[in-house]
Amino acid sequence: MPDFVCAVDVGTGSARAGILDTRGNLLGRVEHPILMNRPLPDHAEHDSEDIWKSVCIAVQGAIAASKVDPSDIVGISFDATCSLVVRDRDGKPLTVSTGGDNRWDTIVWLDHRALNEADECTATGHDVLKYLGGVMSPEMQTPKLMWLKRHLPNSWDKAGYFFDLADFLSWKASGSLARSQCTITCKWTYLAHEEPGWQSDYLKDVGIADMVERGHLPERASPVGTDVGPLTPEAAKALGLTTRCRVGAGLIDAYAGALGVLGGFAGDLSEIDRHLALIAGTSSCLMALSLEPISFNGVWGPYFGAALPDCWLSEGGQSVSGALLDHIIRWHGAAGEPNAALHKKITDRVMELREKEGLDLAGRLHVLPDFHGNRSPLADPHAVGVISGLTLDASFDSLCRLYWRTSVGIALGVRHVLDALNERGYAIDTMHVTGGHTKNPLLMELYADATGCTVITSAAEDAVLLGTAMVAATAAGLYPDLPAASMAMKQGGRPRQPEPKARQRFDRDYRIFLEMHAQRKVLDTLQ
Repeated sequence: MPDFVCAVDVGTGSARAGILDTRGNLLGRVEHPILMNRPLPDHAEHDSEDIWKSVCIAVQGAIAASKVDPSDIVGISFDATCSLVVRDRDGKPLTVSTGGDNRWDTIVWLDHRALNEADECTATGHDVLKYLGGVMSPEMQTPKLMWLKRHLPNSWDKAGYFFDLADFLSWKASGSLARSQCTITCKWTYLAHEEPGWQSDYLKDVGIADMVERGHLPERASPVGTDVGPLTPEAAKALGLTTRCRVGAGLIDAYAGALGVLGGFAGDLSEIDRHLALIAGTSSCLMALSLEPISFNGVWGPYFGAALPDCWLSEGGQSVSGALLDHIIRWHGAAGEPNAALHKKITDRVMELREKEGLDLAGRLHVLPDFHGNRSPLADPHAVGVISGLTLDASFDSLCRLYWRTSVGIALGVRHVLDALNERGYAIDTMHVTGGHTKNPLLMELYADATGCTVITSAAEDAVLLGTAMVAATAAGLYPDLPAASMAMKQGGRPRQPEPKARQRFDRDYRIFLEMHAQRKVLDTLQ
């Protein structure tokens, strides 16, 4: 009988599961929502048991949709947002919420409650910052744990386990306390290229010297795709699988997407630095691989072995992109609550308006998209968004114009990150895009025209699930290693070339974009 694998992707608002064959074909996919608690500004919390239940529902649904016999599914792996799960010494949920309810035991990746703590981490000047772009982000785990210790000391005292969300799911599935080299290298200041990986002097400097021991964190990370064990009988029953199924050390969701679109180059890494993965949804992550470490301020990394073994990965990003377009719709007030149908209605109308006005549509309207800080290349979590060129027009068409120019601002933000990468040694001219933005024709057009890159849309129906399936196949022993699995399961893509006639317009917009950054900085310094 043929073998199959299960891939699970937990995003910000839902859990997705897919069943794939050994060639990377997606046979069944189901999605189920997860809950989020927003008790205070900049606070966002999940219920990890709710996430696990959603995962189980999605996996069972995907198995049914695929019509695959559960006993033929021999590998499973999880990718997830880099959210922080806290459990007590008995492995039970422990509150991270100011409301005190143990149900809310997970700080969501986008939570910015630890801004002050992140600034303190940056102020240490420790060598770990060389592998984080020079600046600690509040989206990473050590500042969040500092916040927990200071503001919820009772939770800190009772804590027995700290997990990145993907590792929590592996633990729920297998009982293994292994941690992925991807998760703890990228978000916990673990240096995978050094021995020891944990830098105890840094943890002492920021007041969480006991983090490793208290959180049951291992001394050494498990490379992505490591077999951490079989499903436990309890997990197998909950997921609708069997204990024949092996669990692979997983990834952060964006890194799974990067593996899904770039893993096919694992056989020849000589030109890997020409390719960039853009995983674009609620936020956007730009992932670049290289054979040598390239370190500079404003881009996270370089991280060793965070996706492919023996490769260094640098990550740029926009903390909000798809979420910013949702926000613009809500904020404008002309159309109601954003959903897929409304986004389509707006993009269709933008296309109609552009038939009349071309690329000069709303040409005096400019948007700096840093509404949730600037992750890259400025590494400034305190940055704010700017809109220039508003009028009293409150019609639906004015929303469409603002939506269009916000999309331009998002694409120019990607160009800003690309320029920073290429100035430091990359040679990126090809961008592989996956995620929700592939359904937005405006953004896909702009990613080519505003950056000048060839844009390749992954042929995989879900490249994030594909990357995680590569990991599952490796853990199951279906391929000798992760590069072999990646090459065998790759799906290719459809290229789009930039429109030369658009270059002049977007070059002008980019000059204005950079000037707006400079002017914002000036305004911030005025007394």
